[in-house]
Amino acid sequence: MLLGNPGELRARLAPGRRLLGLDVGGKTIGLALSDTTLTIASAYATIRRAKFAADAAELARIVAAEGVGGLLLGLPINMDGSEGPRCQSLRAFQRNLEAKLDLPMAFWDERLSSAAVQRLLTDEVDASRARRAQLVDKLAAAYILQGALEAITSATLTSILK
Repeated sequence: MLLGNPGELRARLAPGRRLLGLDVGGKTIGLALSDTTLTIASAYATIRRAKFAADAAELARIVAAEGVGGLLLGLPINMDGSEGPRCQSLRAFQRNLEAKLDLPMAFWDERLSSAAVQRLLTDEVDASRARRAQLVDKLAAAYILQGALEAITSATLTSILK
């Protein structure tokens, strides 16, 4: 079921369950996992895209193995805020995945996530081009998931302090 925002996603998670962040691209899917307190996102894996059925089966295996209770998908919104063909493709992927996995799902704006990770890998880590290619998708998923977790925490604190 697609929810309106990550806060709703958190509210629907059973205690002790984790979020799986997805950075869905044309050739790969970067994955990141939250901890059970929904505080920290960690890069998990990169799936090489195949047919949708194989992708969904691999995601279902990971969901079961890692105690995942919800999915957060990075939405590739254009810099001007519009949604182009990549967003349409991701929304179709989400609808198809929803038919295979009975989990709450939400989107999160992923603008500049890959660019930020590329910059980090180039400037701070000085990783080779080949190593960057291996890491960028799962690190971008972690960057996206961490942003959503921080927004959820901030919104929760704001509501508590009111």
